Formats: sequence, C-alpha cells, structure tokens
Amino acid sequence: MSLITSISGIRGTIGGKPGNSLTPADIVRFTSAYARWLMGRGDNRKVVIGRDGRGSGKMVSELVAATLQAMGMDVVDLGLTTTPTVEIAVIQERAAGGIIITASHNPEEWNALKLLNHYGEFLDAAEAREVIAFAGEPGNLTYVDLYHLGRYTTNENYLQKHVELILQHPLVQAKAIQDKQYRVVVDAINSSGALYVPALLRALGVQEIIMLNDEINGRFAHNPEPLPEHLTGLKAEVKKRNAHLGIAVDPDVDRLCFVCEDGSMFGEEYTLVAVADYMLMHRKGNTVSNYLSTQALREITEKRGGQYFPAPVGEINVVQKMKQVQAVIGGEGNGGVIVPELHYGRDALAGIALFLSHLALSGKSASALRKQYPNYFISKNKIALQDGMDLQVILQGIKEKYKQYPTNTEDGLRIEFENNDWVHLRASNTEPIIRIYAESKFETTANNIARRIMEDIRECINQQPSSATKGSV
Repeated sequence: MSLITSISGIRGTIGGKPGNSLTPADIVRFTSAYARWLMGRGDNRKVVIGRDGRGSGKMVSELVAATLQAMGMDVVDLGLTTTPTVEIAVIQERAAGGIIITASHNPEEWNALKLLNHYGEFLDAAEAREVIAFAGEPGNLTYVDLYHLGRYTTNENYLQKHVELILQHPLVQAKAIQDKQYRVVVDAINSSGALYVPALLRALGVQEIIMLNDEINGRFAHNPEPLPEHLTGLKAEVKKRNAHLGIAVDPDVDRLCFVCEDGSMFGEEYTLVAVADYMLMHRKGNTVSNYLSTQALREITEKRGGQYFPAPVGEINVVQKMKQVQAVIGGEGNGGVIVPELHYGRDALAGIALFLSHLALSGKSASALRKQYPNYFISKNKIALQDGMDLQVILQGIKEKYKQYPTNTEDGLRIEFENNDWVHLRASNTEPIIRIYAESKFETTANNIARRIMEDIRECINQQPSSATKGSV
C-alpha cells in the first residue's frame, strides 16, 4: 500500500489503513484541507471536479463532491472526463479551483486527487505543502451547517467545448487532415479516451477510426503507461488494418504517443519534438521540457531560431518556466504537450490535432516524418524505494563517484558525459521509486550508462545503515 503527496497530487492505492494508502478517510481529509486552502484565497466557492474511467473513480468522486459540499463549496461535476478538460473548465467556469480524480498512468489499483488553482494549473510546491499541512490538522477543519451546504450540479458539455477550443487554434488544419482520408487506430486503455479521442478525430475529418480497449469498465487491458512494451496490440493492429497511424493515450488523456504505419513506435519522447517543430515553423519562440526529456527538442528549437530551457520534473514546474521564458510550446518527454494558446496543461487532444495537421501538411508517412528528427535513445528505468533507503545519501554517493563530470542537482541528480550523453536520477512524484533515465545517440550506450548507475545505486543502498530513514518522494 502507498500514499504519496507531492505537486502531482494526493496519490495512493485504494484500500488499507488511513495514512498508508488512499482510503475514504484520506480522501475526506485531503479534500477538506484543499477546500480550506481555497477559502483562504478568496470568496469564490466554486470547484470543478471530474474523473477518469478506473474502477474506484465513482466512489472517490462521490466522496470528494460530498466533502466539498460539506465545506460549503459549490461543485460542478464533469463526470467521466480528462485532465485537460477539467483544467479548461476551471477557467471557463471561473472556478476557485478543481480536482481531477485520476492516477494518470498508474495501474488500476491506484487513484489520486490532482489539485488545481483558479488558473486551471497544478498547485506549486509551496501551495501543495500548505494543503498537506492543513490535512495534518484535522481538528482545525470546520464544516458548514445544513443551511450553508454547497450546491451540486453536473455539466456534460465540456467534451464538445474542449474539441471546439482545439479546432479554433489557427494551426489545426482540419481540412488538410480530412483530405488525407486517414485510417487511425486508437488504444483508449478502457478510460476517458474512448469518448474524447474519437470525438476529436471525427471533428478533424478522420475517415476511419478503429478503437481498441474502448469499453470503460474500470479494468485496464494492459499497463496504462503508454510505453512500447505495453502497446504491442496497438502496433499489431496498425499493421493488420493497414492504418496510417496508431494513437495511444493514458487514462486521463494528458499523455500521448504514436505508432507509425509500419508498426514502429514514433516514440513518446518525439511527440513533443514533432509538435514543437510544427509550432516553431509558424511561431518563432522558445521551448521548455523537463530534465528527463530528450535533447532532440533543444536541437529542433535552435534550428528554428529559438532557445530551449529545461525545468524540473512536474507539470507545474514546466508551466512556470514556460511563462518565465514566454515559450510558445512546452511539455514533457512522456508525451505531454502544453500549448499555452489553449491552456497551461498537458493535453493529448491538442497534441493529436497538431500532430495530424503537421503530418497532413508534410505529405509524409509517420515513419518518414520521424526520420527527419535527431535520433536519440532514452533508457528508462526505475528502482523501488524501500523502507530504510535515504535518497539524499544515495544521490550524494553517486555524485561523489562521478565528480569528474559536470553535474546538476536542481532536480535530483543529472550527470553529463562525453558526446552529449547524460543520466538523470530522481525520486518519482507519482510512485515510490527512483527513476533512472539515460540518453545517448546509441541504444546500447544509453542502456549501459543506466545499468552502471543502477549498480552504483544498489551499492550505495547496501552500504547504508539499517537505521536510515526512507527518502522523500
């Protein structure tokens, strides 16, 4: 059982004991704390909520809604929806904030409360700490009486509103997409994408849409993180159907990756690279991604006359850097695309529309389009954090061992090697793990770097005294 509190929300496995996983008591406690935090920031009492398709979603959503009402907050419930849709609705509803009930790419036994401010953006680290502090003081939470309970309303119009907002973007070329008569296969991973992705594709004029895992039944057909090893069914179906493209999203539709017409992966790292390239062809400016993302974005940005800036992992960190440097596009290498002209949040639907526009106007196949970008390989690995691990001691030990190389400690530890190779290790915001990412132009080199660092980490762990405390995630 796990319960993780971070800028990525309040995330845990369902069931177990309060404080150790995401139980009803924890849901009520953190929702109440969030409501108290909102009340301290003004008189606005409206909160937008929505959920993905996982089996615990309805139960958690009802607890969240009732708790907000008990705190005197008015609830606008979008029901089954996406993370970017809730972000958009917070803005359009002029709400004080929003709660998205989703554990994103985590397996189905997880769920989470992803908390938004009145801009429809994730809370930053300081704001998240305030909410967590309030949750630690349940005796100071006050609920309203019968005559001041918040109202509860539903709104099922935001799917169409979200699609219309995307279609209005001047670089979304629906006519060019329609003229190509694309055949597209979609893996909706048994969640909200089964509703939202085909609605968008129809609006874009895609000729034929073939859906996989489109029954929203609370059970995911495979691991929901859109990585190559989890998308074998999608790759096979693209080839079998002679499709032009395969599309995979995660359960809350903020991550996105593509499969080429030949069944090869376009690469989740290259979702942002391709969309950014298309944007930069028409909007000169800067780009941002997190430290774990491919350096191919830097090359593309500089080629187009812009400047690239890295940010710590976490959507809000990328958003803050984007605002600081006035980036025209940004995101994360996990397939999350942020288009500030629409809203400051990762949006797979926006990414699909812009990618298809780019593909249609290029006149190329998806595999040919992929070949025009710098070819890097990222080896993505993880080690579970166990009781007794001191993360800071581990990072310091690795840093000392590689002190002859340039390092960066803004977000975990990043080590720069020769030939622009790098490795980055940090605690996850969403799982009790250490992530170890290494990038090189050669797959073998990237894997070898990651393998060597993982061996070093295990050596550091074995050298730690048994009384060490667990590292913060």
